[in-house]
Amino acid sequence: MKLLLLFVPCVIALWVPLYNFEPPALFGLPFFYWFQLLMIPLSAVAIFAADRIGKT
Repeated sequence: MKLLLLFVPCVIALWVPLYNFEPPALFGLPFFYWFQLLMIPLSAVAIFAADRIGKT
């Protein structure tokens, strides 16, 4: 379970066809950019959750 939490954000970030388009824009930023910016806190949450699971 711990490794899956770390694996999923990596695969999503590296699977470029998933987010390689411009619309929908958010605050003037194309989807390509704001999706990557959204992945930063989501990856941090996944790392934190994997760490908590690993310490139990």
